Amino acid sequence: MGARTSGEGLTGARDAGIGRADALDREELERLYLKYNDRRFIPSDPVEFVHRYDNSRDRELVALIASSLAFGNVKQIKASVARALEILGAGPADRVAASSPSELEFDFRGFRHRWITGKDMASLFAGVREAIKEYGSLGELFYAKLDRNDSDVAPAAGRFASALFAMSGGYRQCLLPSPETGSACKRLNLFLRWMVRSDAVDPGGWSEVPPAMLIVPLDTHMHRIATKLGLTRRHAADLRAAREVTGAFREISPEDPVKYDFALTRLGILRNETEEDRAGIYC
Repeated sequence: MGARTSGEGLTGARDAGIGRADALDREELERLYLKYNDRRFIPSDPVEFVHRYDNSRDRELVALIASSLAFGNVKQIKASVARALEILGAGPADRVAASSPSELEFDFRGFRHRWITGKDMASLFAGVREAIKEYGSLGELFYAKLDRNDSDVAPAAGRFASALFAMSGGYRQCLLPSPETGSACKRLNLFLRWMVRSDAVDPGGWSEVPPAMLIVPLDTHMHRIATKLGLTRRHAADLRAAREVTGAFREISPEDPVKYDFALTRLGILRNETEEDRAGIYC
């Protein structure tokens, strides 16, 4: 891995079969992956909502909603995502495509998730509506912004976020932040992990984006793990840190560097940590 360090063990390492940070290697990571790449663990993550839909346009919209609202405690996140999907009904993508911005704003009146209001959500959906009208789907919009010559997905993610914002009525930008600001954009990279990778946990569907270009969704919990493993020395969980951590995992899995993200984050999420640690996803 080229970035191991001796010292304090990982949170939850004993349960995962990892005794110390300096023992972590390809075999350990593969064992973790095989253990947690299982649909039984999906209820511990907002991705569970995405798996409820078969239609690809519904899946990508639900993934955008679930990832964008994934900050706060787990109970609150799930309640807010469930409420948003209840409002949109059985075919969320068709509902958004067929609704005017004013109709969406009316439907989401009273909705609130922390500081995100119903107006923010309606504005985001207005951008999605325009993207579907112009490109056919969110996936096609992202493909239009993707340059395979880029070293990773950050530039395309920035262009994607900027395009949605421009097509919307102007939602609070922390709802869908852009890597252009230097933010690690945990939730946007989480959305991309769900859409690009395909295994028991990640639904996939965006086949034109190489998994090799993905960036580890870096939140405070994953940053703490990465720091203990010596994958980054940066004190801030920013885009530079996320790229450093991704680079370290790329040494082990060049074609799929975020493969181990779900498994590693389960170590703390499934243990007795605080509500903030279990959520681990912030604006």
